[in-house]
Amino acid sequence: MSWHDRYRLNEFVRSSFWLFPSLSIGLAWLAAKLILWFVPVPEWPRFDDADVEGMRVSMAAFASSMLTFVVYAVSALLLAVQLASGQITPRLIRITFSRWQMKFATSTFVFAFGVTMVALANMTEQLRHPLVIVLAIVGNVGSVLVFFWFVQQVGLGLRPVAVLQQIFGDGRAAMDSVYVHDFDSAIPEGAAVDELAGREGRIVRRIGPSGTFLAFGSRDLVALGRRAGCAIELIPQVGDFVSTDDPLARIYPADAAIGDEAVNAVVAFGAERTMRQDPMFAFRIMVDVAARALSPAVNDPTTAVLALDQIHRLLRYAASKNLDNAHLRDSAGALRLVFPTPNWSDIVDLAVTEVRQYGASSTQVARRLRAMLEHLIDRLPDVRRGTLRLELDLLERAVARNFVEGEDRRRANIGDFQGLGGSSVRTDL
Repeated sequence: MSWHDRYRLNEFVRSSFWLFPSLSIGLAWLAAKLILWFVPVPEWPRFDDADVEGMRVSMAAFASSMLTFVVYAVSALLLAVQLASGQITPRLIRITFSRWQMKFATSTFVFAFGVTMVALANMTEQLRHPLVIVLAIVGNVGSVLVFFWFVQQVGLGLRPVAVLQQIFGDGRAAMDSVYVHDFDSAIPEGAAVDELAGREGRIVRRIGPSGTFLAFGSRDLVALGRRAGCAIELIPQVGDFVSTDDPLARIYPADAAIGDEAVNAVVAFGAERTMRQDPMFAFRIMVDVAARALSPAVNDPTTAVLALDQIHRLLRYAASKNLDNAHLRDSAGALRLVFPTPNWSDIVDLAVTEVRQYGASSTQVARRLRAMLEHLIDRLPDVRRGTLRLELDLLERAVARNFVEGEDRRRANIGDFQGLGGSSVRTDL
């Protein structure tokens, strides 16, 4: 199986909502049939001899209730996602349907429905298996409990703070996949010797439809370069939009025996960015949540502060990584792959700029943003502080433009981790 096929399959399994319920109904049929075919009737006292017709009615009621659960669960999920995506961010739709809680709950309901239908179809005066009936009863009772848990997950899991915490977790995992080494002050970032400087390369162009650059197979590209005795430099960054026939990569040396199709087979494009190899997308979503909350139509600075809480966490985690991991070598030490990655300034610009522009007129947001910048300046290494000090200066100028009254300017220029209402002094700084 090629890298591209493995990637598509993996993404399908990760993001597909209908796959697991579909598998669960097949699993229910298989489990019930295996019991009927291979498990002998137990010798413990039978409980299904008294009223077979009444038990059939009960099983039919169970099946009907499970089908109702499935319909209600999917309808409630669609409604909740529609409302939350309008108030928080449209990117929430894909994230929600990818959550394991949603897949588990609907799969449980479908499994119980499938087992109950098999039990109902094999329940006669002469033929019935008590273990299948027990499995159906346990599945239905368990589904009732899972249903209440599902309602809680839908109701509480789509709160802004829950969504933002999930995005932080996904962004942290994406950052680990891109920046594999921790920060080391002895290794200057961006100072790696560019072995490709001055060398003539050959352009590889995008073959296939236009789309967003989602991911690439780093190991496969390194292996491809090793077999061809060349170095491959990816031109677009993950998250960029690339049109058909746009430059995709450069091959060094230019006469290396590697075709355009081989390189195109180890990259993935799609309609929408994902966080698989794109930690910047996590910042993008958080900033979008804050921007939407600060729009005049919503006017919800508290949600913007919640977004800043998670932006603060992810910025501090990004600062702990070595942000210069764009060169990969083979086992012999030869350079085989170069790819662009965001540096510290790029990350801070995305995380802070739009929140400052949209929230500078909000005392709550200005105070929380200042607290974040001051905290990071105090805690991070010297190499990280210059960009943060520039953002702090820009924040002070933005506050000066937006607040006419001197007392308002004074209040807006106080760092506050709650935004407004918290202590003006943190003893841990």
